[in-house]
Amino acid sequence: MLHEWLKDSNHTVVFTGAGMSTESGLPDFRSTNRGLWRKKDPSRIASVDALNHHVEDFIEFYRERVLGVTEVSPHQGHHILADWENKGLVQAIITQNVDGFHQDAGSKHVHELHGTLQKLHCQSCGKVYDSSAYINEDYHCSCGGVLRPSIVLFGEMLPEDAFSSAFEHAKKADLFIVLGSSLSVTPANQFPEIAKQHGAKLVIVNQEKTPLDDYADLVVFDRKIGTFLEETDTLL
Repeated sequence: MLHEWLKDSNHTVVFTGAGMSTESGLPDFRSTNRGLWRKKDPSRIASVDALNHHVEDFIEFYRERVLGVTEVSPHQGHHILADWENKGLVQAIITQNVDGFHQDAGSKHVHELHGTLQKLHCQSCGKVYDSSAYINEDYHCSCGGVLRPSIVLFGEMLPEDAFSSAFEHAKKADLFIVLGSSLSVTPANQFPEIAKQHGAKLVIVNQEKTPLDDYADLVVFDRKIGTFLEETDTLL
């Protein structure tokens, strides 16, 4: 079914959440089974307040996250999406993930709603650094300011460019595919609704139920994302 919709669609948008990354072995942001996630509340440490008032804890937490991204890699699903984009089957990827795996796999039209762990920038002057600075325990800019990951912290707005681009793609979509998102985080979860309201077919692939399942044209619970995409790919 999905393979037929992909062929017929003139504008297909893929929306990815944490489930896309966990299949690569990356812990969920709220995972409780390793390291600092056991010791600290991520929603507090991943915040503007922590950056301003508890910078050592903030850096320790995010260094572990940066290191975590380097220990795993994109899975087959990321590579299939990149191949579909290259073939003109996918026009845009909207992602809640910050690991940069879509780009690592070769996707070019990626709109990162929550920023990326692949880059750092100075909180004072804005100068951009590669995330390897954290790995090398270099936490300060040449101006003396603190380096921070280029992600959206609690207490910050979503990046305007990524959000507006995602909104436009959702409106234009003939087919909108959700992969690994609970669709519980606003305002990002509005995009599938916007697409559906503008006439798109909506596909949701997720291990858990989502608030939009009744709204969708196809819901898949029982498959890993990579496996489902691979099976679809063989039919194209």
